[in-house]
Amino acid sequence: MPIAAPLSIIKGVPSVLLVRHGQASFGAEDYDVLSPAGVRQSELLAAALKRRGVVPARLVSGTLRRQRETAAAFAEYGEVELDGRWDEYDANEVLTHHAETAMRLDGPGGLGDGKVDNRAFHGMLEPALAAWVEAGDGSPSAPSWPVFTAAGAAGLESLGAELGRGETALVFTSGGVIAAICAALLGSPEAFLPINRVLVNASVTKLGLGSAGTNLISVNEHSHLEEVDRALITYR
Repeated sequence: MPIAAPLSIIKGVPSVLLVRHGQASFGAEDYDVLSPAGVRQSELLAAALKRRGVVPARLVSGTLRRQRETAAAFAEYGEVELDGRWDEYDANEVLTHHAETAMRLDGPGGLGDGKVDNRAFHGMLEPALAAWVEAGDGSPSAPSWPVFTAAGAAGLESLGAELGRGETALVFTSGGVIAAICAALLGSPEAFLPINRVLVNASVTKLGLGSAGTNLISVNEHSHLEEVDRALITYR
């Protein structure tokens, strides 16, 4: 996804930086824990934003552990508010109800013999996500697609209403949430899967909250990783 603008703050306009969590522990007993690479990614992002002069007025995180652990790299800016509306969809729920596979992100036997890599797993997950989206309110997955997208939209709306002129909020969330918000702002629901597919761990997507509404300024910015070590560019 191309970058529409740098991360510099637009003068006077409130902004929200959506931070995708650092790399989680794919294939481990508990996926919802940052890997060592995920911790490093978070630290590099915190340092990069500090160099760019970003001083957040608000720090908000979903309740998932990987999101909270990413936010921990920003502790110098104050307390992190927890808001479950920024939580990710439940991949295991989606797979259970919309895929013919026993593979799961974590837990006993989650990835079988451990030979399923990230690419292969995503190849199973993405068709299940497409079916979940298409099922809408008829999906037995919790949450359903409409409930999931409404939560993220509501979280963004309430946060935006509380930001003052020129203030910036950092939101620590997940790829599905970010992709859903981007797709909605683009007026293109079908963009959800392509955007979700390419979002990098610890990347930043910037929203400008102008008088005419919320604008998508940049998507998936991750130069803070690329300039250090391309091996830090990960997707799960």
